Amino acid sequence: MSDAAADDRDVLLPRENFALFGHGEAEQALLASYQSGRIPHAWLIGGPPGIGKATLAYRLARFVLAHPYPKTPAVQNATSLAVDEDNLVARRIAAQAQGDLLVLERTVNETTGKLYTVIRVDDVRRSVGFFGSTAGEGGWRVAIVDAVDDLQREGANALLKVLEEPPARTLLLLLSHAPGRERATIRSRCRRLLLRPLEDQDVARAVAHATGRDANETEVTHAVAAADGSVGRALRFLDEKALALRQRVIDLLTQLPNPDPRALHALGDALGGTEPQTLAAFMDLVNGWLSAQLAGDTTSHMGDVAQAWEKVNRSARDVEIYNLERKPLVFKVFGLLAQAARA
Repeated sequence: MSDAAADDRDVLLPRENFALFGHGEAEQALLASYQSGRIPHAWLIGGPPGIGKATLAYRLARFVLAHPYPKTPAVQNATSLAVDEDNLVARRIAAQAQGDLLVLERTVNETTGKLYTVIRVDDVRRSVGFFGSTAGEGGWRVAIVDAVDDLQREGANALLKVLEEPPARTLLLLLSHAPGRERATIRSRCRRLLLRPLEDQDVARAVAHATGRDANETEVTHAVAAADGSVGRALRFLDEKALALRQRVIDLLTQLPNPDPRALHALGDALGGTEPQTLAAFMDLVNGWLSAQLAGDTTSHMGDVAQAWEKVNRSARDVEIYNLERKPLVFKVFGLLAQAARA
């Protein structure tokens, strides 16, 4: 869950979170790469939503900026990317006051008070000036893009310019919920690091850490069981209404390519007039299904699923921007999913 995408829940944001649950192999791969002194300038960190991609990215950014020289004993003797919470760099990052770290994510529209539905191209263009400026302590400049999926074509083109000609001591961490659908020109310039869904025990520990609740609480246990390895989903499913919505959506997804029209009507009624995070939970499940279709698929089917992804999320953005009825969105989304399933 990105900083910008967080709801009003009292949970730790990735920039504030110093604990990593699961993903030990991925963390060791990043640490070994940095210790070698030849870390690639760009990483595409992929995996389903809510499994800790942003937490891992901030963890690496924190370590690099706190230890800017790879050959020092502090780096060479490190067994993880952990940095003490009292470290000056760590405190600056948590307070969004670290000048050598640029975070590109969806921001709040000051006019409407809602998140923009995409990462604005003007924000991406800031990265050009950021990487062209003089770095502070240690000379590293780090950018986190959370997530690349939220870039429009113009934003992706602006980012590509930085990827093509990166300055020295530059580190770009691009997060993607579906790395297989990212542009080939971006994928080819990044080292790929794919994260798997977490084990239930890690999800429970992460939820407990983020919320201060007991991992063995009944509500937490039910949320974890329904989360499919995603901490973000588990946090949403702490609400019983969200759990009921999840079951409706899952039942319809299992019926593809021929979902029950009456069940679609019922889902549309359930979504109508609900709070923004309910729509987000619906889209999270839909995108999770699409991510599963894309995972490891190298056939022409990938193109059909990628097109469905683009149309589905564009339709959801239109509903959010223009405050449109949600019932027609349900039918449009499942129509597109049915086409992808048939392909």
